[in-house]
Amino acid sequence: MRTYLVTGGAGFIGSNYIHYMFRKYGDAIRIINVDKLTYAGNLENLKDVEDYPNYTFIRADICDAETISRIFEENDIERVVHFAAESHVDRSIKNPDVFVKTNVLGTLTMLNAAKAAWELPDGSFKPDHKFLHVSTDEVYGSLEEEGEYFYETTPYDPHSPYSASKASSDFMVKAYMDTYKFPANITNCSNNYGPYQVPEKLIPLMINNALNGKSLPVYGDGKNVRDWLYVEDHCKGIDMVQEKGRLFETYNIGGHNEKQNIEIIHIILDTLREKLPDSDPRKAHITEDLITYVTDRKGHDRRYAIAPDKIKAEVGWYPETMFAEGIKKTIEWYFDHEDWMKNVTSGDYQKYYEEMYKS
Repeated sequence: MRTYLVTGGAGFIGSNYIHYMFRKYGDAIRIINVDKLTYAGNLENLKDVEDYPNYTFIRADICDAETISRIFEENDIERVVHFAAESHVDRSIKNPDVFVKTNVLGTLTMLNAAKAAWELPDGSFKPDHKFLHVSTDEVYGSLEEEGEYFYETTPYDPHSPYSASKASSDFMVKAYMDTYKFPANITNCSNNYGPYQVPEKLIPLMINNALNGKSLPVYGDGKNVRDWLYVEDHCKGIDMVQEKGRLFETYNIGGHNEKQNIEIIHIILDTLREKLPDSDPRKAHITEDLITYVTDRKGHDRRYAIAPDKIKAEVGWYPETMFAEGIKKTIEWYFDHEDWMKNVTSGDYQKYYEEMYKS
C-alpha cells in the first residue's frame, strides 16, 4: 500500500484530488491529509471518505517543522502532493506577509522534512519516492497578445504578492532539485473550477450570487482572459505526472478553455436559466441586470493561457472537459449541495465579501 502525504487536502483542489485518487486506486493506497483548516479548508469536502481505514486527517500548519517531521518519521511516505498555499490574489494584496510565510516558508519546511526522510547516506534518495509541488500559471505574469501562450520555458514575471510567493516557492523546489537532485516535479496549472470551490473565486461567487439575486461584481471592464481547467482533469494530470513524468521537470497543465470574465458570467446566467425549472422563483431574477462593474483589482493581469504541449507529449495527459460541459457539471453540483454553500458563505466570509467587492 503506497502512502501519499497530501498538504491542503481539505481545500478545493486538494479535496477533489483525494476523491479522484480513491476512485482510481481504492484500497491500494493510503492518504494522509495535512491541512491547517484556514478559510479555504473545509472538512465537509471529505465527509464521504473520513471513515475510510486508509485515510487519515491531521490538522497541522505546514510551517510547523516539528509536526511535519514527525509525520514523516512515523509513516513511510512515498509520495508528497503539496497543494497547501494561500491562493487568493485579493487577500494577498491586503496581507502579503501571510502569503510569504505559508507559500515560501511552508514549502521549505515540506522540502526539508521530505529530504531528511528520504535521503540515503550516499546523498541519493530512496527509489520511487517523489514530491510534487502544485503551482500556478500566474507566476508567468500576463500575456498581452492573442495567440501567445505560457510554456515551461516562459520567464517568470509575477505581478501580485500571491504570484510572487508562488514563484518563490517554485524556485525553492527548483533549487532542491538542482542542488540535491531531490526527486520532485512542479506543475503549473491554469484557473480551476468545479465542486467544492469556495465562493471567493469567480465561478462559484457568480453562481451563488445569481441564485440569491445579489449583484455580480465584475472587475474593470470584465475582459480579462483566463484559461479554465475542470478540476478533475487537473487531478488526473497531477497523478499522471507523478507516475509518468520525468524527475526534475516542470509541466504546465492547462485547459484550452480561454474565456473573458464577462463571457463566463453570461454563460453562468444562461446555464442557470436553462437548469432551473420555471416553477423556481429564483429564475425570474437571474438576469444581466445583476452585473455590476467595480473598481479593477490592483495589478490585474490581462490574460493567462497555457500551452500543455509538453505534458501531452511526455505524459499523455490532455484536458478532457470542455467548458460548456464542465460549467454544467459544476452548476449541477452546487444545486445538489446547497447546504454546503450555505455553510461556507456564513459568518466571516460575508464580512470579507463586503470588504473586497464594494464598488
